[in-house]
Amino acid sequence: MEVLLTNDDGVDAVGIRALYDALAEDDEVTVVAPADDQSAVGRQLSHEVELRDHELGYAVEGTPADCVVAGLEALELDPELVVAGCNRGANLGEYVLGRSGTVSAAVEAAFFGVPAVAASVYFPAGDVDFADHDPEPADFAEAARAVSYLVEHAPDAGVFEHADYLNVNAPLPSDAGSAEMEITRPSHVYDMDAERDGDSIRIRDRIWERMADGDVPDPAGSDRRAVVEGRVSVSPLTAPHTTTQHGALDGLAETYDG
Repeated sequence: MEVLLTNDDGVDAVGIRALYDALAEDDEVTVVAPADDQSAVGRQLSHEVELRDHELGYAVEGTPADCVVAGLEALELDPELVVAGCNRGANLGEYVLGRSGTVSAAVEAAFFGVPAVAASVYFPAGDVDFADHDPEPADFAEAARAVSYLVEHAPDAGVFEHADYLNVNAPLPSDAGSAEMEITRPSHVYDMDAERDGDSIRIRDRIWERMADGDVPDPAGSDRRAVVEGRVSVSPLTAPHTTTQHGALDGLAETYDG
């Protein structure tokens, strides 16, 4: 299979190399990734980006969405699948989907009609200081194993006839052996707050603090609970925003004085 591989941590990040090495064993993989860290930029798009050759493919002076558009439209590539990752840090919950550059790359591919897989690794806050942690290739082994399996089997199994992309989150490898895989839904739990201190405002995502304390507020079947309990979470998702018939709005439209 021909695979376009991108990320939001940058083309030289450990995670994208780990995925490249795993996928390149069986697939034709070309990297088109940001030249530097573009974490949490969502689907931000540039009008013009610089491109340079890289040993794995191409480095783009732009965002993950830029990379997908460039790879699918400007470069001589014809991928059957786009893979984004492997991200240094989990992308869990509904509220994260629009912020994550990793997930946004998969969404961008889906709008082009190309199936995609976004992959991330959960680093438990209680085990490592995430801000200072320098990950090793071995940290991404469980994620690479899961993504390789899905890339090999999901297209032929008809997965992408119903899902536009898969959001995969994996735990760190465990001495207890390989993790199980669970099909999940993004958690809807949201715990964000802000506090003013003079002329500055500190914005905090309290979900991570609660997870570090062992207080997992997510129900069974959710992505966050699966990963915290040591399983690989796979959420099948669709990209286009959908609309539904809304009787109250129909009534407002009828009475609108145009």
